Amino acid sequence: QVQLVESGGGLVQAGGSTRLSCAASGRTFSMYDMGWFRQAPGKEREVVTSISWSGGTKYYADSVKGRFTISRDNAKNTVYLQMNSLNSEDTGVYYCVARPAVHLRSNSTWIHWGQGTQVTVSS
Repeated sequence: QVQLVESGGGLVQAGGSTRLSCAASGRTFSMYDMGWFRQAPGKEREVVTSISWSGGTKYYADSVKGRFTISRDNAKNTVYLQMNSLNSEDTGVYYCVARPAVHLRSNSTWIHWGQGTQVTVSS
């Protein structure tokens, strides 16, 4: 079982930056894809970004491309989301997610979810 605990977030001024962290349990962290979803008020959850188990493949939603950066530190069992040039549309609850590496899974479902952390961008 993979357990994910987010930290960071809070209130950020528009145009500012912040970094979210997600600490994952266990020695198997390095064999998991990691990512971030977010859910804005009144909207469905959407994928923000993801990074493959190897770190070699990254995905960014168009809305955050060029502003957000996902990275991982396998030695610390931690994935990060650096968020720059924040605007009010980035407000929402951000969820850390995980799934087994592609060669270890039978589908693409993000099966592990953190509890979420609130990011509020003040305009």
